[in-house]
Amino acid sequence: MVFKKMLSAFGVGGPSVDTVLTNPNTRPGLTLDGQVNLVGGDAEAAIEQVVIGLVTRVEVEGHDTEYAGTMEFHRMAVSGSLVLAPKQQLSIPFQLPVPWETPITDVYGQRLHGMTMGLRTELAIARAVDKSDLDQVAVHPLPVHERILEAFQRLGFRFKHADLERGHIRGVQQTLPFYQEIEFFASPQYASTIREVELTFVTSQRGVEVILECDKRGGFLSAGHDAFGRYQVSHTDVDRVDWAQVVDGWLRETTSRYGSLRSQYGPSHGHGHSRGHGMGGMVAGAALGVAGGMVAGEMIEDAFEGDFGDFGGDE
Repeated sequence: MVFKKMLSAFGVGGPSVDTVLTNPNTRPGLTLDGQVNLVGGDAEAAIEQVVIGLVTRVEVEGHDTEYAGTMEFHRMAVSGSLVLAPKQQLSIPFQLPVPWETPITDVYGQRLHGMTMGLRTELAIARAVDKSDLDQVAVHPLPVHERILEAFQRLGFRFKHADLERGHIRGVQQTLPFYQEIEFFASPQYASTIREVELTFVTSQRGVEVILECDKRGGFLSAGHDAFGRYQVSHTDVDRVDWAQVVDGWLRETTSRYGSLRSQYGPSHGHGHSRGHGMGGMVAGAALGVAGGMVAGEMIEDAFEGDFGDFGGDE
């Protein structure tokens, strides 16, 4: 009996956890529904808490290093303390609200190259090794996101890559400690002035703040530089405007008013970046105190990776 208790403390013969999502597909502002299924082990187990949390991979840049690690950015307890009898089966239903700023991972049913997202379930067992389970989640765009992404495609931009950058964009109200960058190669009609564009959505219940960073080409007597634009749209605008025309206007305005934008946004004080040329002055200090934190090397499984079909992958 003592030997069994010792094995149980190391997770051998202990209870198991398996989370089943009703539907792994969701959108910002909606929910993820499912149930956590527990099965008792060889001995009675005191469960301290059952917690679920959304995890994703975030890029972090220090003074001289850059690495990616997983971050849990939203969590919820689905059960408090309970006692699980040997071999007992217990199902705990849950409904997890998905934060409005949750990054998009899938468009047109295909994974954005560079994005990962999972739901992690943690089973905290008294005086024993914690058990965990990880399930893949797909976050699809809201209608207004979709229209803007379609507009870039209609204007001839080609998708390059997407990732999450740890930090805050100056002047933008963020609730999460990172922001998403969706990168495009410039289309031929813009190629004379723009090399690439990085698109960021900061979404709320009211609407979406759209931040553009254009890698602007230099001229005969001028060097290239980054130009920034920031625009507010409402969810109710989704079917009211010609989005290709709107996005074209944003791009032309952003690249033509570089000077005033630069003075408006920065330079930044404290830490912050966006890969190499990055968000520069728009990014303020990195956020701290996130539940779960960053764990370098604790990478989400390769199975989470995928290409983004029609939008194109890395080239």
